[in-house]
Amino acid sequence: MNHASERAKGPDSGYRTAIKRVAVIGTGVIGASWVSLCLARGLDVTATDPAPGAENRLRETVARHWPVLQQIGLAPDASPERLTVVAGPEEAVAQADFVQENGPERLEVKRETFARLDAAAAPDVVLATSSSGLTPSAVQTACRFPGRVVLGHPFNPPHLVPLVEVLGGERTDEGAIAAAITFYESLGKRPIRLRRELVGHVANRLQAALWREAFHLVGSGAATVADIDAAIAHGPGLRWALMGPCLLNHLSGGPQGLAHTLDHLGPLMEAMWADLGDPRLTPELKQSLVRGLDEALAGRDLDAMVAERDRLLVDLVRQKRAVPDLL
Repeated sequence: MNHASERAKGPDSGYRTAIKRVAVIGTGVIGASWVSLCLARGLDVTATDPAPGAENRLRETVARHWPVLQQIGLAPDASPERLTVVAGPEEAVAQADFVQENGPERLEVKRETFARLDAAAAPDVVLATSSSGLTPSAVQTACRFPGRVVLGHPFNPPHLVPLVEVLGGERTDEGAIAAAITFYESLGKRPIRLRRELVGHVANRLQAALWREAFHLVGSGAATVADIDAAIAHGPGLRWALMGPCLLNHLSGGPQGLAHTLDHLGPLMEAMWADLGDPRLTPELKQSLVRGLDEALAGRDLDAMVAERDRLLVDLVRQKRAVPDLL
């Protein structure tokens, strides 16, 4: 394939949606999870990471993820043997149909990386970043073909949790966004399209709002770390795993739905909003949080806990997929 001549034409014929080979750039926690998922879906994966020992760690991580991916269900031709690890990003993307980048959250590093990806990948290949904080507009300025740069931000761990946030920058083509959504859906993901760029995107902002009040409650002495975790895990978290907050408020309103909930509970909501804390992560608050978590985990096997979490998560995702009305 003559990429130089194709780049001269520009990506004017759309973006690839028949994906057979994925390039994964950066194979830390998130990148390795993407690799595992793509392999499980029967794709070829070319990965690269400059860190010493990265290939061994990646192959060990894929092997560790494989049993739970088998429980979810593998594509007929899925195999860890379809993973190739190469020395640099140019080689990784040379034959790729889709690129998923997972490098450090530093803008100068992202721009340098995307300049190299843009120069080496065929111009009809989407370049997606997993960035949890940087925007595609900031990254795509380094590219000759900025229209193909999108945000494809997963929720950790990507090989188990379906959510992926898709967002275009100021110069992103609609076709690139559509191609990314199509690809993520083919992996069994649940993409949502963000309508404007925000610090932290959407899901992390929702989490941050909860963390803010949780940390305030610990710092003010209103509740322990263990009690706050229990309040979510054994209360609203059970419902949140099935439905989002807007739909849950609609169901709480009875026959009149959300309108009744807002009228009936609106004043209480506003009173609670006015009373929410504005904590700062002082050394004292950090120490209280860490100490409280250590106390909650005392005598518990963390590895066993993670294994049970993953087992239940697999079951939950499988059950949700069987009930489309809850998606």
